[in-house]
Amino acid sequence: MAFHTRSNSFPSRPHPIAQQVGELLCRLRSSEATSTSSSSISHKLNGLQDLQDCVDRLLQLPLNQQALAQEQNEKYTNELLDGSIRLLDVCAIAKDAVLQTKECILDLQSIIRRTRGGESGTLTSEVNKYLSSRKILNRAIQKALKNLKGIKNRSTLSSLNKDQETIDIVIKLRDVETVTIMVLESVLSFISGPKSKPSSWSLVSKMMHLKKVACNEETEVNEFAEVDATLKTSKFHPQNQLQNLESCIQDHEERLEGLFRQLIKTRVSFLNILNH
Repeated sequence: MAFHTRSNSFPSRPHPIAQQVGELLCRLRSSEATSTSSSSISHKLNGLQDLQDCVDRLLQLPLNQQALAQEQNEKYTNELLDGSIRLLDVCAIAKDAVLQTKECILDLQSIIRRTRGGESGTLTSEVNKYLSSRKILNRAIQKALKNLKGIKNRSTLSSLNKDQETIDIVIKLRDVETVTIMVLESVLSFISGPKSKPSSWSLVSKMMHLKKVACNEETEVNEFAEVDATLKTSKFHPQNQLQNLESCIQDHEERLEGLFRQLIKTRVSFLNILNH
């Protein structure tokens, strides 16, 4: 009998889906210190989509739905819902940014082919249009990054149901939100390119720096920044760099679309719990 009582005191084993969420969280956290190359961003987006898929399945478990729907826990569920809406908005901004950049690149490539790389008023106008578009996109990205910071302010868990499983699920969902913010910040920062250096850092210096990075550490090349810096020099037109950026954008566009769809599913799951 003593053995039976003792065995009941052992903590219950986490659900396999919860374990999978934990594993994916660890992988994405460890990727934070990795390079910010295009391939690294793609890897993070893939991992984030897998994580959000697991979260959606975690939210479908009846015990989790009952816990999050309890009246004393609704405040935290509403916070998570609010966060999911903001994450969805930021993901949409990232999607729009790569799509608009892609459209400008296709226009540039078309004009360069027609003029065979020579200077023309039309080509100069298209380059200026591209650079103006990038400035507008970067302002939207900076606003989105500030919006992400607003999600991080969370209330304490003081009024949360003291059931350990309920506490665990809320903490895990907050961890997912934090990691999602981390990845989206990386994506937005990659799209906008590195922050501008002081004005004394000339465009030629920028180009030399980019070439040095490409030679010494190829994985760290930012295709968006390369094209921006090259076009600003007005010395030559980067057909190869434009093609590389187009390929990079195509890759990120598909992954952002998949993540966007998954974030919608997560938001719907939170709504269903609150309306249960």
